[in-house]
Amino acid sequence: MKRDSISHRLLALVACLCAAVAQAQDAALGSDVEALLHYARQHNPDYAGMRYEADAASERAEPAGALPDPKFRTELRDVTRMGEQNATLAPNRVGSTRYLVMQDVPWFGKRDLKREVAELEAAGARGRALATWSDVAAKIKATYAQLYYVSRNERLTKEILDLLTRLERIARMRYSGGLAAQQDVVRAQVEQTLLRSELVDIETEQHHLHTRLNLLLARPARAPLATPERLRTLPPPAGLEFAALERRVRARNPLLSAADSGVRAAEKGRELAYRNRYPDFTFGVSPIQYQNSLKEWELMVELNIPLQRDSRRAQEREAEALLASANSRREATANQVLAELAENFAALDAARRNQNLSGDSLLAQAELGYQSALAGYENGKLDFATLLDAQRQIRQAKQNQIKAQAEAQMRLAEIERLLGEDL
Repeated sequence: MKRDSISHRLLALVACLCAAVAQAQDAALGSDVEALLHYARQHNPDYAGMRYEADAASERAEPAGALPDPKFRTELRDVTRMGEQNATLAPNRVGSTRYLVMQDVPWFGKRDLKREVAELEAAGARGRALATWSDVAAKIKATYAQLYYVSRNERLTKEILDLLTRLERIARMRYSGGLAAQQDVVRAQVEQTLLRSELVDIETEQHHLHTRLNLLLARPARAPLATPERLRTLPPPAGLEFAALERRVRARNPLLSAADSGVRAAEKGRELAYRNRYPDFTFGVSPIQYQNSLKEWELMVELNIPLQRDSRRAQEREAEALLASANSRREATANQVLAELAENFAALDAARRNQNLSGDSLLAQAELGYQSALAGYENGKLDFATLLDAQRQIRQAKQNQIKAQAEAQMRLAEIERLLGEDL
């Protein structure tokens, strides 16, 4: 009894520890985008559904190229033995029993074409599954970048709020000493109220982004997520040439790969439609039983006669139209993908330049202007409105910097979606 009690306690302790570890890992989810992508690859239902569809399509190739199942037929002949007996179903008591085994055999090459069509359709399904994952991954990366921007903006807003609190104290001290007007204190308080209102909006936006990210991860909407800690490192500009990216997109884009498979499948389907002008065969062998012994053997061959020319010509025209449609869809997909690549490439370059401008020159200039305005206000040489304007410029410069970082990450995510792989 004591051993059983100890065993139960140990099992309960192990279960609690495992649950605690899992909860800790789940709570840490969201600090970096790589963990989010790993989690989504295992749990996202859209991607899982497309993977299963691709697996199902892959299994169609084998039966598509297989022979049809053979057929078996039994004929009981002269069941009354010329009226000498009552009708019976016993094979050894009727006049004769004919057994027939038949096998349908398509015209040469039809089975291979059907199998190739199925394999190409499976390749298209795999391409669509990869495109689904690329879309999901791009949404996760973009949402993570937006969440990073919002969290950094929240931190910046709180810092500015603390700064305004200090400025209000300075204004109060100068007002109490008769060196400034009461309006300076009121302006500082108004600015603080506006920032607190912005914090409410930021909190609401964070909630929406958390919900959106949890939806992509197939987690409950209110499941906790860690604060984003870092963004991915952008590839160096020298490694991002548009011509090279265009070649990679043409070769690796999942939707283009699926469209190419669709074109090749349509070509094989057209060839199969023309191959249907030729007949299919049925071969058979038939032993005949008399009483308790097999005394006769028959061989059979059967073929269909393709006389319905109008019907087959319509099928051939249908196959030609399907091929033309597949070519048009591929061309439209290529145009759309390359246009999106050009747009996102230009936007990524602009985000890089904005980030450099904000970080290298604008922020330094704004901080220098604020320090000068603060000194001027304390000395009575500048009014409080000028000081507030200088503070707003610092905030705007910092916001522009983190906004450009997030925008660059979102554009990079779109380029990687078009590539179907990470850069």
